[in-house]
Amino acid sequence: MHKISPYLFHARATLTLGLPLIGSHVAQFVLHLTDTVMLGWYGVLPLAAGVLGASSFFTIFVLGSGFAKAVMPMVASANSQGDERQVRRVARMGLWLSILFSALTYPVFWWSGPILLALGQEEEVSALAQQYLRIAGLGMCPALLVMVLKSYLSALERTQVVLWVTVAAVPLNVLLNWALIFGNLGAPELGVAGSAIATVTVQIVSLGLIVLYAALLPALAKYSLFQRFWRPDWPGFRAVFRLGWPMGLTGLAESGLFQASALMMGWIGTTELAAHGIALEITALAFMVHVGLSNAVTVRGGQAYGAADWTSLRQGALTGIALSFGMAMLTVCLFLLAPEALIWPFLNPDDPASATIIVTGTALLACAALFQLADGMQVMALGLLAGVQDTKVPMVLASVSYWLIGIPASYALAFPMGFGPVGLWLGLVVGLAMAAISLMARFWLRLPKA
Repeated sequence: MHKISPYLFHARATLTLGLPLIGSHVAQFVLHLTDTVMLGWYGVLPLAAGVLGASSFFTIFVLGSGFAKAVMPMVASANSQGDERQVRRVARMGLWLSILFSALTYPVFWWSGPILLALGQEEEVSALAQQYLRIAGLGMCPALLVMVLKSYLSALERTQVVLWVTVAAVPLNVLLNWALIFGNLGAPELGVAGSAIATVTVQIVSLGLIVLYAALLPALAKYSLFQRFWRPDWPGFRAVFRLGWPMGLTGLAESGLFQASALMMGWIGTTELAAHGIALEITALAFMVHVGLSNAVTVRGGQAYGAADWTSLRQGALTGIALSFGMAMLTVCLFLLAPEALIWPFLNPDDPASATIIVTGTALLACAALFQLADGMQVMALGLLAGVQDTKVPMVLASVSYWLIGIPASYALAFPMGFGPVGLWLGLVVGLAMAAISLMARFWLRLPKA
């Protein structure tokens, strides 16, 4: 009998974990996409308010999600050591921190109208966005709790349920949006408020399903996750907080990079901004593959880190990077060979601006070919570093790459150097490439020799 190659073993294990997580992230993206499309059908002003509200919600959600992200490597490491008590402590305190974060940030949603006005948004759009956020903000707690439980289950290699809960949420979201936005099925016509109610309802249902699974599955009973849930565990609380807050700030810095790029693209022109938005949607969908693989290497790396198995950690890291690179090359081919086929579904053929958007979008997707390689590598590096519970220095490296290198490079290439939209995107590539290089170097240089 031939002994299986260790790299083939790691590839199988990573894909077994990663493919359901990729599917889950794609389904989550589809949830966002259906909200945008259905509000667009309802009207331009509701769409603008919904997009503004959703992006504001997402910005705060990304910050709070650091605690959920911290749960994944900590649970994986504890489980590899057979420490069921530590698994329970980490996951439970991740839930506590998420509840606390949700309560502290809800006032931001309640008074979001004046905040948006102060940031230069139009009065009518700000008022409608506040209406959306006062409802949607109630979903912060269930959304973060779902993320903590998904991290907990993924670390225990229960990724199938993570996929199916998210997939089941998509048709429910479509149905509720159709009923509550437009007033179908006997429901009142609520517009933007209806979209927010639908989102919160989906988050609560998703939380209920995943809590039932985590609480009732016999194989998970030994962790007693919800038993005496009210009892504090301050050492566990501090440990999750220490690992999680830098992860939240790193995610916020990255999402802020793309928010800033949209703002600068708006300075160039409306048509260019539309092309930018479409190209970002396409690249974001492709990026979900790398996020899923990054989650998988976090779990696998956390297991090896907990067992102090540095050979396995090194082999698993190389395998994960190779898989991400392979996926990126397939995406590069698609972006270069069929850009128009990717852009047309987002456009109205009767709109006279469509032809210009196609030209600009095609150029941006050519930049995105480089974008995919850089973005895939930096998120894989962050996943590997999370696996070995290294988050503070990566936060600094990523923030410097995004904000002190990426944003200035985008501005310089787009405006003083005159490359316009393409220059702006090439600047993003520079920032993400610097993040990939510095973060990968951080991982490999601190890895103990086998």
